[in-house]
Amino acid sequence: MARLGSLILAACCVGLLASAAAAERVSVFAAASLKTALDALEPAVEAATGHELRLVYAGSSTLARQIEQGAPADLFISAHADWMDTLEARDKLVAGSRVDLLSGRLVLISREAAPALRLNAPESFEGARIAMGLTRAVPAGIYGREALEALGLWAPLKAQVVETDNVRAALALVARGEARFGIVYASDALAEPRVQVVKAFEASLHSPIIYPAALVSDRAAAGEVLAYLQSAAAWRVFEAQGFLKVEPRP
Repeated sequence: MARLGSLILAACCVGLLASAAAAERVSVFAAASLKTALDALEPAVEAATGHELRLVYAGSSTLARQIEQGAPADLFISAHADWMDTLEARDKLVAGSRVDLLSGRLVLISREAAPALRLNAPESFEGARIAMGLTRAVPAGIYGREALEALGLWAPLKAQVVETDNVRAALALVARGEARFGIVYASDALAEPRVQVVKAFEASLHSPIIYPAALVSDRAAAGEVLAYLQSAAAWRVFEAQGFLKVEPRP
């Protein structure tokens, strides 16, 4: 009996060691606007895959440059296709791994209601600071500038724009009352109880908001994490955080 117990204990130890050996750490470089959703998903991803996540958040442009310079990322999720295109063109991604993971909506936020505000009227923003991501680099800033230009607002309002390194920094300025308005994603507005959506921008005013994801390393563990992020379970979390499914391309 004692011998049988020893054998069972030994078998359990071997199993635990094998399991520990199989578990890996996966570095996910993700656009700052994904922080709330990915933080919420982290326990489920780790439980389902058996791998530990290392989540790194910043503006998509910053992350893309870091990856290009050799940063140890396994998976990249951008908030704009252009930065993924850049890495793909420079052979920094695993071929065939790229997917369009999510979509989103662009909104104007404030700490206070603004019922009289009209998006096509510059006078509605008189004297107000408008926080948004860098308009030449940060995806939310790029989309926001496109929308303002389409509305004829960029030229009269650009002196009032406060550009930030990422969309969550713009969100924080509005939440703290340091900017009257902000242009962020609907998912960002949901993540911050101190702000409210004043207006939603029509999708036709800017380029389609797409979050592409791709593997940077060919490790199997990274592929398993990306597969889980495309699952129905993951989608329920993304949807609750205000993200949209990507519309099929015509």
